[in-house]
Amino acid sequence: MRYDDSPPPPESAASVSPDPPWYARRSTLAVAVAALAPTALAGWVLTQVLTGSGPGGQPPQPKALPASHTTGAGAHGAGDAKASTATPSPAAPDSASASASASAPAAPAKGPLAGRTVVIDPGHNTGNFKHTSEIDRQVDIGTNRKECDTTGTTTNSGYMEAEFTLDVSRRTRALLESKGAKVVFTHDADRPWGPCIDERARIGNEAKADAVVSVHADGVSAGNRGFHVILPATVKGGAADTSKIVGPSRDLGERIAGNFARSTGSAPANYLGSGTGLVVRDDLGGLNLSTRPKVFIECGNMRDAKDAAQLTSPEWRQKAAEGITNGIVGFLGG
Repeated sequence: MRYDDSPPPPESAASVSPDPPWYARRSTLAVAVAALAPTALAGWVLTQVLTGSGPGGQPPQPKALPASHTTGAGAHGAGDAKASTATPSPAAPDSASASASASAPAAPAKGPLAGRTVVIDPGHNTGNFKHTSEIDRQVDIGTNRKECDTTGTTTNSGYMEAEFTLDVSRRTRALLESKGAKVVFTHDADRPWGPCIDERARIGNEAKADAVVSVHADGVSAGNRGFHVILPATVKGGAADTSKIVGPSRDLGERIAGNFARSTGSAPANYLGSGTGLVVRDDLGGLNLSTRPKVFIECGNMRDAKDAAQLTSPEWRQKAAEGITNGIVGFLGG
């Protein structure tokens, strides 16, 4: 609506009629006054609004906005005009459109690994050093009992294996998710210690993972170099039965070993595995208790200066993540 202050146009001569009798004029005047009273009142109100005058001719005082309308760090003090100006929020959608939006299904993941679940197990935990009594607790691994977890190793300069494994795992997660996979971690620096090796296996089992990879680095004497992938042996005893995962786990491990060597330029370990980069073990709870295809990868030897130089390099760790990812993609047929 537009308010127009210009006067109304003059009446034309043809529209003017002769003067009526006096009694008619008084009646007409009464009707006119009655008709004009509301109009005059409305005009007065309009004048107050347009001129900003309040009671007593004073301008109306601005009302302080609720705290939720302030602009945070940029908010102005009381009396500042900007502090009493709120940005209009968009109109709320009607109930029908809001209901339709809420019930709309999420867009399916896209990529070669869409619909696949991968569990990544970052070895150890940076907090394990402070919780030795907890991680020393014995747990059942099927064939025997072992410590819940261990502290892991470090480089000679103090770079922790647990730091390394978490970094490579996170890089691997980003790559896998970019290919459409759902990635589950056994932990993500979100707990003070652990989890125990039996719980790590259980997380992969309950996620119904299509592949599980536990990321580690070795801690043997200097001069021993290179990576190796650990495969589950055929184990059946107590809660352990790897008979169904030995074959697919070997396939997964071989693909990771080949891709890891290509991505990083690292050679297979020179101290075990006969140069294949593959080792079979029956004493690891994380493998014995798994019902899903699973391997461990020892990415290098943290106690060897040359390997340590690679393990502490962010660029090399990215290549390590790429090698692990490419192996998983090849295994899952992506």
